[in-house]
Amino acid sequence: MEHVEAVVIGGGQSGLATAHALAGAGLKPVVLEASDRAAGSWPHYYDGLTLFSPARFSALPGLSFGGDPDRYPQRDEVVAYLTAYAARLQADIRTGHRVIAVEADGAGYTVELEGGGQLRTRAVVAASGSFGRPHRPDLPGLGAFAGQVLHAADYRSPAPFAGQRVVVVGAGNSAVQIAAELAHESRTTLATRAPVTFTRQRLLGKDLHFWLTRTGLDAAPLGRLLRTPPATPVLDDGRYRAALTARTARTPDRRPMFSRLTDDRVTWADGTTERLDALILATGYRPHLPYLAGLGGVVDPAGRPRHRGGTSPTRPGLEFVGLEWQRSLSSNTLRGVGRDAARAARRIAARLART
Repeated sequence: MEHVEAVVIGGGQSGLATAHALAGAGLKPVVLEASDRAAGSWPHYYDGLTLFSPARFSALPGLSFGGDPDRYPQRDEVVAYLTAYAARLQADIRTGHRVIAVEADGAGYTVELEGGGQLRTRAVVAASGSFGRPHRPDLPGLGAFAGQVLHAADYRSPAPFAGQRVVVVGAGNSAVQIAAELAHESRTTLATRAPVTFTRQRLLGKDLHFWLTRTGLDAAPLGRLLRTPPATPVLDDGRYRAALTARTARTPDRRPMFSRLTDDRVTWADGTTERLDALILATGYRPHLPYLAGLGGVVDPAGRPRHRGGTSPTRPGLEFVGLEWQRSLSSNTLRGVGRDAARAARRIAARLART
């Protein structure tokens, strides 16, 4: 069995930021990434994804994004950035290594890999994100619907839906962005339980993220005060609000959530029905931590990790990085995950020094 100082599970933005912080603390982390490259879920997002934060506010610690700092990077730019970031790290990054279980082993842990490999360590950081666990709400009639149903995790581009009747479910940034681009190829409706809430992307000539950083709100430790994370408003420079109110052939309309799906039809709240070809669920994700099931009490029955600011209260040496509202509103973002990673690294370094 191989013995290592610390194991980081996940080679996306959270895992890479954690590896950077651990290396900075003088440790030699091993990063285990299930896919064939260290870029996390970014290569699998839809083709037209564009960040809502400028490049200057979208970088991990130790490496600026490069290029125009005020531009809003696209998906492939983020993938290229993360790939370059991984190449510069002083860390052992092992792609194609899927973790299937973490077991308690004396004062440390045994990390079991798909295929039979094992690593022994005194510290584990769960940084595998949530992309592997798309949230699919129990919508009325969903099981009987004969049309195409896919989550935003499986959506790539509007081309396959040309000429179709499509409904997108969700009220967040991704839902609005997907609905807006779909409307250029199909007749699209955005279905939400409440009206979409918009926040201006620029205030007094500056991007919103400038003000979040300047005021300290971006890093404020509010996560521990929240029982349920609040809904995130859609950041908008005016395009998306206009698209939802224009009511033209190439813009989506917004309707209250439908009341039922049947064979190939949707019934709206006002009782009208119509044929529906496809349903896209832009309904978010949940933490993907199946490998922690053997550590009793680490996750709750719904699969959510029990933690205090990212630290397991029952398993010394187990940390989480990259959870939504783990500590602040930016915990699960490129710009903010480095702060939580640094805290996890400090706690791990202190523990290893004691033991």
